[in-house]
Amino acid sequence: MNLIAAVDRHWAIGYKGKLLNSIPEDMKFFRETTTNKVLIMGRKTLESFPNGLPLKNRVNIVLSRQKDYKVRDAIVVHSVEEALAKAAGYNDEDVYVIGGASIYEQFLPYCSVAHVTKMDYVYQADAYLADLDQDPQWLYAAESEEKTYFDLEYQFVMYIRKDRLDQLKHMNL
Repeated sequence: MNLIAAVDRHWAIGYKGKLLNSIPEDMKFFRETTTNKVLIMGRKTLESFPNGLPLKNRVNIVLSRQKDYKVRDAIVVHSVEEALAKAAGYNDEDVYVIGGASIYEQFLPYCSVAHVTKMDYVYQADAYLADLDQDPQWLYAAESEEKTYFDLEYQFVMYIRKDRLDQLKHMNL
């Protein structure tokens, strides 16, 4: 399972239910990476999308505590276990956790790869992702060249869970 997020220098991801910034190349990366894949998200993340509708050309799994919550063209679940059971019918590499903060926190232990757009700026924020640079379970595995959007510098970074890396080494890959 994958995680995909954009973070600032302090690993902030949002403020008052909105993304910190909308970088066109990051949005393109998200779209290209997740199209025809499975997304796991919280209800508030879904409701932050245009018209509160699921993203097209993807399987949208929405976690909500509201037992009567329904969304057309989405699979609504009410627990991490139920979300994992729904996602189990798909290739693990095709499943992406997309937020928000509590969803990232709950699903991080199940993720093997994290695709993080790191923005070199500190925003006012109220939602955060765990700092994978400080987490001994995660390895900084790859990065893009530094990019600029107006005066904002950013970079695409990939992290791999160390125990997953060990599995790949044992398979002589």
